[in-house]
Amino acid sequence: MKRDAAVRTIIVAGSALLAWLLLSDSTSAQAYPRTELTTQVDELFAEWDGEISPGAVVGIFMDGRIIYSKGYGVANLDYDIPITPQSVLRIGSISKQFIAMCIAMLAEQGKLSFDDDIRTYLPEMPDYGNQITIRHLLHHTSGIREYLALVNLIGKPEGSVFGYTTRELVELLSRQQKLNFEPGSQFSYTNSGYFLLAEIVTRVSGMKASAFAQENIFEPLGMTQTRFYDDPNAIIRNQAFGYSPKRDGGYRLDILRSDVIGDLGVITTVEDFLHWDNNFYENKLGAGTKNLITMMSTRGRTSSGEDLSYALGLEFDSYRGLKTMGHGGSAVGYVAEFLQFPEQRFSVVILSNLSSFRPGRIARQVADLYLADQFSEAQASDERDRTRPDAPEPVERLTLELEAFIGDFYSEELDFVYSFMVEGSSLQLEIRGSRIELLPLSEDQFGWGRRELNFFRDESGIVSGFTLDAGDVQDLNFQKILNRPY
Repeated sequence: MKRDAAVRTIIVAGSALLAWLLLSDSTSAQAYPRTELTTQVDELFAEWDGEISPGAVVGIFMDGRIIYSKGYGVANLDYDIPITPQSVLRIGSISKQFIAMCIAMLAEQGKLSFDDDIRTYLPEMPDYGNQITIRHLLHHTSGIREYLALVNLIGKPEGSVFGYTTRELVELLSRQQKLNFEPGSQFSYTNSGYFLLAEIVTRVSGMKASAFAQENIFEPLGMTQTRFYDDPNAIIRNQAFGYSPKRDGGYRLDILRSDVIGDLGVITTVEDFLHWDNNFYENKLGAGTKNLITMMSTRGRTSSGEDLSYALGLEFDSYRGLKTMGHGGSAVGYVAEFLQFPEQRFSVVILSNLSSFRPGRIARQVADLYLADQFSEAQASDERDRTRPDAPEPVERLTLELEAFIGDFYSEELDFVYSFMVEGSSLQLEIRGSRIELLPLSEDQFGWGRRELNFFRDESGIVSGFTLDAGDVQDLNFQKILNRPY
């Protein structure tokens, strides 16, 4: 019986693979003209153009059409399935411009205003004393804490075996009692804002944000292979799986166990993306006027009058003297780049299923080839200053002193308990069964990577709690408890 079952499994798997290969062969018939320039483009991707590693796909657009597109590397390492221009990949934060378009369309319909208080639609969010508007979310000036940092702090980092849902994330953000800064006072890129925008689209439109985008953006533009991927269990035809390099060589499969969209979630192909790129020149959405594109292209401004380069899910900049528009993206196992030169009607889109790939650098190199005679500035070095502040140096602490920190500490904002114990000569933090060794920095201060835990004591000198500073999340408060609250 076991042998028969094994044979059936092999037959089913083989049939599925054959079907995929036949589909891939039929859909990859589109051939793009090859020139000396396309040969140079291929050379840029040569490192990943093999049969044993993940890779990327490039789409080069000029005057409303694809002038070259090609896949490099492998979409599925289990079956050696190659990446093609028809491969479907995640695009990470490039998704933000699609949810921004949903918001712009609802504004055009008069169903909301950019200057509405978000609590009109999200009443569970705290009243921080300063109004947070939809415009603040769109331009990353809200001050709301970064949800990726928050889920990390409760042991559910993006891509881990512990997934989180939209409902859980709304509840987590609604428990935050502090902002990083006064709304509108500064720009700070955060995924929380665009996640909340997707929730607003759902509540205002009366349908899931993914369905609203499907009905009002993807279908009207003919983007048949594009959708907001809010079902982690959905089967996607032609999907390129996401991978990350392993330290000891090879690759690991990365899986996102979440239904969260808005800040990410769109899956697409480079061929589909052409329709989106073209819509910035000739809008076909909403009322079909330039009004939507004007809204999408209007940059933010801080309350002090500082103009931002960020508009609605789009970044405006320049490269070698030419104006650019676009956005980068990353998700578990995937990275992507959308680089448009609007005055030249030229764009480069790169989608990759390898987390260590650098699509932004290569997109600029592709532009260097095709727009060589139009740049007014010399090609600059692409090296970035990647220096980071040094981590604090640890100090020695006696085991007896460390025992003062043993116990359970509860954060109402995270609705989560941190447990501390001493093992050997180190204080350790336990989160979801994993233990993290903390570095003693001073009498009541400990380091956890680049996070800092600052313990405080009661009047009798007993440790009674601590505050946690973690970059995008500051001053999280934990109180020592005798019994867990659940």
